[in-house]
Amino acid sequence: MSFFGKSRPGQFQPLPQRHSPPGKPHPPPALAVAAGAAPATSGVAPKIGRQSNGLKEFLWQLDGIGHGHLLDLGPARQTTITFFIDRGFKVYTEDMLATWQYFLAEEEQRTKKLPAGADQSGLTPEERAKRFLETTMLYPQDTFDAVLLWDILDYLDTDLMTRLAARITSLVRDGGVVFAIFHTRKPTVFHRYRVLDAQNLELIPASCPFQPQRVFQNREISNLFCRYRSSKMFVGRDQLREGLFVK
Repeated sequence: MSFFGKSRPGQFQPLPQRHSPPGKPHPPPALAVAAGAAPATSGVAPKIGRQSNGLKEFLWQLDGIGHGHLLDLGPARQTTITFFIDRGFKVYTEDMLATWQYFLAEEEQRTKKLPAGADQSGLTPEERAKRFLETTMLYPQDTFDAVLLWDILDYLDTDLMTRLAARITSLVRDGGVVFAIFHTRKPTVFHRYRVLDAQNLELIPASCPFQPQRVFQNREISNLFCRYRSSKMFVGRDQLREGLFVK
């Protein structure tokens, strides 16, 4: 877990989390801003990415919020962090798939050490998902104005997927918005995402420790986000659906 942006008196600090994947620490906020994309006035041509109607709608919903809190559930991408810091947001990152992978590796080691005949009731997918969420995403309710969920729900098992969606709902304040991506068929290539500008995303091929678990039907998506007052879907020709959910 990490966060970027200027702190203000009275703001909470994110809680330490036990199941964070190992790696180098992120740069401090000042460096995060300094290392960002060149400003539009520099004469540098913008990168070409995937045009995203969902991103444009997401930004429109956030217009006027001012100094809000944004949670990115993908890996920390400098361009994405800088993009939202420049718009006044305090940005938190939780690489959910990497954290889940690290948790499962710890669980496997713990299970191997159990004595013969030990109680196995805590090893069910349901109990495992509950235990995972007791050690991550530990923010107060109604913390976030915005969440970048990306397509991670496609890759999580059902027990964790439903519980994570509920946890996110509790963390989003009334009027907050979630941006999610769903595949219209099981993908053959896994991508990470980053924001290039106000209209474009970059899709970065990457390795993934999990196989895609499902292709969501519209009703399933509606049920997951039933507590949100409005939703909008954008269907692309590249087998991606972008969803905007306003609580």
